[in-house]
Amino acid sequence: MEKLLQVLGGFFLDIIETVVIALSIFLIIYLFVASPHQVNGQSMVPNFQSGEFVLSDKVSYKFGNPKRGDIVVFHAPEAANCPKGTGCDFIKRVLGLPGETIEVHDDSIWVNGQKLDEPYIPTEFETLPGPATKGTAVYLGPDEYFVVGDNRPYSSDSRSWGAITKNDIVGKAIFRYWPLNVAGVIKHSTYPF
Repeated sequence: MEKLLQVLGGFFLDIIETVVIALSIFLIIYLFVASPHQVNGQSMVPNFQSGEFVLSDKVSYKFGNPKRGDIVVFHAPEAANCPKGTGCDFIKRVLGLPGETIEVHDDSIWVNGQKLDEPYIPTEFETLPGPATKGTAVYLGPDEYFVVGDNRPYSSDSRSWGAITKNDIVGKAIFRYWPLNVAGVIKHSTYPF
């Protein structure tokens, strides 16, 4: 009987050790490498649907900067009026980079006077200015990014509340993992300038 108890005790100790190691690895990855996020709302339709889950890379922007076309998850600015205490995060596309001038007119986003070609936006979606961009150009500071949702008529974004900073960014969306029928690596757009 004593031998059986020793074997069972060793077995359960091995299981506990394995679980603790697995949880430690998961926690390190979650805190420092990548984290899951749920898409809430319609601001990125048709490219992302509400209820989808994405994984964001927390490491890339520690060693580099966001690029135009990157899809990022970031802490919503105060002006977005998220409910207090919700830890509201947004997912949007980076269109303006530090030092650039952004304008919104003629149903398009203009960067340094050049119209941005956005083939991922359905032609029936209007790109209208918001309070931060109506009749004025937005000059981005050395650490500021202009982020916009793909579903222009239904997106609360930099057109409404202005630029975000690199510190606001949680990570770069790299992988969509739910639902399984759309799972895969997230493609980020490229632009000629």
